[in-house]
Amino acid sequence: MNFFEHQDRARQNTQQLIGLFSLSIAVMIMAIYIASLFLFRMAPRVWWHPGLFICVAGMTIIAIAVGSLYKIACLREGGSVIAQELGGRLLLPEFADEQGQQLLNIVEEMAIASGISVPEVYLLERETSINAFAAGFTPNDAVIGVTRGTLQHLSRDELQGVIGHEFSHILNGDMRLNLRLVGLLHGILFIYITGELLWRIRGTSREDKGLPLWAFGLALMAIGGIGLLCGRLIKAAVSRQREFLADASAVQFTRNPNGLNGVFQKLQQMDSRLISPGAEAASHMFFGNALNPSFWDNMFSTHPPLAERIRRVGGLNVSNLAAMPSRNQIRYPSQESLTMGFSGGSSATPGHVVSQVGSVTPEHFAHAQALLSQLPESLRLGVREQESAMAIAFALALDTENIEIQERQIAWLREVQPAELVDKTLELSGEISQLDPKIRLPLVDLAVPVLRQNSAKECQRLCKCVHGLVVATGSLSLWHFVLQLILWHRLQPSINPTSATTVEFTSIEQIWPDCLLVLSVIARVGHSQPDASTEDIAYAFRSGVFRLPKAAEQEKPDTPPSCNFTELKKGIERLRLASPKLKQVIVDACAHTVLLDNKVTQSEADLLRAIAMTLDCPIPPFLNPQRGISKQKQSSPKGS
Repeated sequence: MNFFEHQDRARQNTQQLIGLFSLSIAVMIMAIYIASLFLFRMAPRVWWHPGLFICVAGMTIIAIAVGSLYKIACLREGGSVIAQELGGRLLLPEFADEQGQQLLNIVEEMAIASGISVPEVYLLERETSINAFAAGFTPNDAVIGVTRGTLQHLSRDELQGVIGHEFSHILNGDMRLNLRLVGLLHGILFIYITGELLWRIRGTSREDKGLPLWAFGLALMAIGGIGLLCGRLIKAAVSRQREFLADASAVQFTRNPNGLNGVFQKLQQMDSRLISPGAEAASHMFFGNALNPSFWDNMFSTHPPLAERIRRVGGLNVSNLAAMPSRNQIRYPSQESLTMGFSGGSSATPGHVVSQVGSVTPEHFAHAQALLSQLPESLRLGVREQESAMAIAFALALDTENIEIQERQIAWLREVQPAELVDKTLELSGEISQLDPKIRLPLVDLAVPVLRQNSAKECQRLCKCVHGLVVATGSLSLWHFVLQLILWHRLQPSINPTSATTVEFTSIEQIWPDCLLVLSVIARVGHSQPDASTEDIAYAFRSGVFRLPKAAEQEKPDTPPSCNFTELKKGIERLRLASPKLKQVIVDACAHTVLLDNKVTQSEADLLRAIAMTLDCPIPPFLNPQRGISKQKQSSPKGS
């Protein structure tokens, strides 16, 4: 099952969740109705009273809806809300100790290898147990929470296994489902809270008048308790199989089953429970069981038994893993093309691209570590400091080939930014210009966590400044378009934290013109060399178009449509609203257009990855061993 199938399965699980939740509400309505019959002293004479049943059903549904909608509204800002409710604090590089720095390094490596935005990391300082979680709505706004005990008791390999497990939840669409589960089940908790309030006012009324009220409160508490048990059953039904999948994915990511097994062995001797009162609501999100064990553990636990997890991880096909080269043995053949990036063989296919979206391979993990090791110390530290991170974003927008244009850009920047920041931009620009071009996108992602600490207004101003630097060049290059597209997308959780991407398009007819625009630009970028002909561009374009479903039934232009970057951006934004199945065929068509000639230039690689990332389809970097890859002039598509 690939990334897109996991996303679609997560949507189906959401429908299953709503069905189970509705069943729980029905059970609670019947229980409250029976309690109401005794409250009004109708039972045992009368067991069916339509008016009372309608009243009870209506009030119960309203109460649960109010509780759920309130919690869902609180969670609109994403996983950071959950992390803060659990007592987590944002782990900032400048304040992180040695253990925290190691955690941040592992998260960065995993994020670069998988092609997602580097998640914010929260440290649950008061929790001495071994546990972790991932929360968010999309890979672009994910956060990872880790307990202090995890850092204290695990080795690097073991910690890497835990983080790989959490990245699986990020990449497989589990987080959005988990957040919805927290919101929905809060409504059931609201019934328990209401009963507790009624029980507490038992002393304010006298004798027979007070007795039924506090008794009804106790009944609501009992019913709310039943609801909580139903909630645990729902969480167990939804999350157990996802935990097995995440364990298997962590082994696949790290090629090291011993790391994850080491964690399980330590959990057998130690503890994964949390002391935070918010652990109940978020128990299904954690790596291990966050709640106290109970007699009903096998039925209500959100996690499979440790013994079963150990057995399954031990039973994975380790022979296949052993056959894979270790990180020190990985050798990438020397070639101009980047087509080695996904297959690990002599050539890549669109199928390889699609299958590796939303995944991490040991080769890509090693590749990410190699990329990060190439960064000069000034840039490695710069991405973790506010002013330097901003300077890096500006430096990436500077023209390094035309001094006159760069001077014009710097002159404009001095008008809107402090002199110290401009000087820092110039200093870092010199170092960035010496880097392999394939490091530019990872460098953007490394700077994003610090940039997101700015306010929404400051993030918008940063994007406008980058746009101003691009305008100052007098022409928009492909790299400038990619930089602005990725930077704007990555900063959306800070610019508009309550926005949510919903599926609006489920058929290719609804987004056909947008698909044509994107494929047209990709075909032009892939054949922008002087010796390329219009026939080559048209052939690449048609090859991509016919990968789309129902292509024979749709209207197709004789020549690839021309567009500018503004129109392209609007088209990509519409494609973001497509269903996972449609996104799969879009990425497949884009990859087919790029790989048609068995060559992938750096421009094509950047554009393909930028489009996929903006569609929330994290795509690993293309692997290329050449450190001194020739820089190609980034050209805009013809007709733009």
